[in-house]
Amino acid sequence: MSRSPSFSVKSENSPKLDPESLQQWVVAFCVIRFDLEQGQLIEECYPPGCLTQDEELEIAFSSFPDSVSQHQNRSSIHDCIFFFRVQRRENSQIDKVSSTEMTKSDRKLDPKSPDVKVLKRSKTNNNSNALRYMYGYVFNRQRHDERLKRGGEQKSVVVLSHNPYSSVFRPLLQIMGPLYFDIGRKALEHIAAYVSMWPGPVPGKLMELPIGNAVLKVNLPPAHSLASENGMLLEESASSMAPFLPNNQSVPQGLFHDSDLFGIFRGLLLQLWVMWELLLIGEPMLIIAPTPPQCSEAVAGLVSLVAPLLCSVDFRPYFTIHDPKFAHLNSLREGDTFPPMILGVTNLFFLKSLRNMPHVVSVGNPTPNTNRLALASRSSTGRLTGRAEGFGFQQLSLKKFSPSNLLNAVKLRREGPLCLMTEHKEAIWSTYSATTKPDTSILNRLIDAGMSPRVEESMSVVNNEILRRHFLELTTNFLAPFGPYFRTRTPSGGSSPFVDPPPLIPFNADEFLGSLSERGPGKFLSKRMRSNWLDLYRRFLQGPNFVPWFQRRRAVAEQEQDRLWRHARMKTDIQQLMSKMSELEIIDSFNCIERHLLEETLAQQSGRASADSTATCQKLMGDLLAIFNVLPKDMQQLLLLNPQKAALLKGAPEHTKLPGRPLAQVEVVSSTSPR
Repeated sequence: MSRSPSFSVKSENSPKLDPESLQQWVVAFCVIRFDLEQGQLIEECYPPGCLTQDEELEIAFSSFPDSVSQHQNRSSIHDCIFFFRVQRRENSQIDKVSSTEMTKSDRKLDPKSPDVKVLKRSKTNNNSNALRYMYGYVFNRQRHDERLKRGGEQKSVVVLSHNPYSSVFRPLLQIMGPLYFDIGRKALEHIAAYVSMWPGPVPGKLMELPIGNAVLKVNLPPAHSLASENGMLLEESASSMAPFLPNNQSVPQGLFHDSDLFGIFRGLLLQLWVMWELLLIGEPMLIIAPTPPQCSEAVAGLVSLVAPLLCSVDFRPYFTIHDPKFAHLNSLREGDTFPPMILGVTNLFFLKSLRNMPHVVSVGNPTPNTNRLALASRSSTGRLTGRAEGFGFQQLSLKKFSPSNLLNAVKLRREGPLCLMTEHKEAIWSTYSATTKPDTSILNRLIDAGMSPRVEESMSVVNNEILRRHFLELTTNFLAPFGPYFRTRTPSGGSSPFVDPPPLIPFNADEFLGSLSERGPGKFLSKRMRSNWLDLYRRFLQGPNFVPWFQRRRAVAEQEQDRLWRHARMKTDIQQLMSKMSELEIIDSFNCIERHLLEETLAQQSGRASADSTATCQKLMGDLLAIFNVLPKDMQQLLLLNPQKAALLKGAPEHTKLPGRPLAQVEVVSSTSPR
């Protein structure tokens, strides 16, 4: 397969690698070969030494299609793109065995690759480190050649990142994957150097990222959909929780905005509302598909359904039996509770090993024979580019009430998911009774593309926008009743902005449900939900998504309220404010301003200060001196007996001149203060 003509490699023009900048986007680039005798072998890892032995093993197993899931495809070359998500321990690369310390395999395996490593799981496992997730974006090539041992070979090019930026790494792999198979390791070095020259990622923004003479124009997911880093909030807008839809629909409101929702769930469109509820309340789901691109696309599509909600369910776009989590899941018995996870799988063995999984969804169809990489700029390889028959939504509505389809549905339910062992079918097995009714008006707006792959591809873009906007509206309206708990308040006219802002409205689940029961869910949801809609809110409150999302939104609201009050302090005329105060209120204001000034100073010392911190300190110092100068002489002297207060007042910039109150007063009295 030829590489993209828009990218060329010229050594003299390639930038130098900046490792620190590279880490903002990418952890490592890997090339993994599947050896029939030795198993998965790491051929390249660039930059070297950034992964542990266990991590390399897990990544290697996740970078190839399960042999059990593969269908016969006799094309000479078959490429596909998919992605996975694995847990990674913080500081694991520091205190564990590095990749340079791996046991090396016999060089006779491949004389051209002396650094190939045989992977073995280490015996030690440090559980004390904090967990975070790492995403692996895979370009897999299967080459069939009767001259090779067993008729072919498999190799994967993998981009590892802590960021769920599928809109960046999918098109990057379209360039990087074929390029590697053309020029080898140089492709990794050149791509890594270009990526290290990119500006830092800005969540929620359209970014232009140059790769050679090509430019990737991508929208990154917003900050409110990304996990916080080490407890620190990303820069978020207080309006990201606003109960109204954004005007610009091209701006992502959640993760995986580029997933092909329509293409992968085309046969289960009526069930999207059920799956939306299951993800909303954090129910475990097993998503099974014939190929890794399809199962990873299905999981990404499901996660995108709940935007703008922060998804706290552990989702695995492509999950294998080699994942360390599998041992725990496999040990669960009937009656045990499954953790809130969405598992995308292709290996039919999971149907038996996880037979107690309460919700199973089967999507996709076996991949048709093709040597073409089916990946559009706005969709992923999970969608099929050709179908045996067209799709009509009037037929869908009729089929819903067809006796034959009713019998088939009953048969499917009776047989259970194990019927997929003999034949793949698109279906859902769940005893969950949905509250939300499918919106047939939305389904009727979807466009039937017929059998033309090119037309279908463009129509999928339109259909995805229709579906995604609807579920964005549905989720936004569902979350709207929580809006009052994030409402900020500014200082009222004439009141002091130096006192602490009032706390946000406290949340009590029982009171919230009682109040919501009285006023109803709102006009939008009332039309689309059944009478038991309150149960959905109750289950949402008890599920894994609510607390992280609510706490995150509260923290953002508190930050916004602090910003508003901080801004009000900067705009306050202290002389005018003091003219309306009693002596006791003036003394209280002195203490409040002193505390705010100390907080700003500490923020500057710790490197957490805002851009206007210096100006804020100057304004607060001026206000502090203004209040100090109107205090009675005995009160001034009493304050200056405190070493901390005396140092603060004496540290005031001498050029801060206040009307009618010379700074000399502070210095005269301060002579009696301790030194």
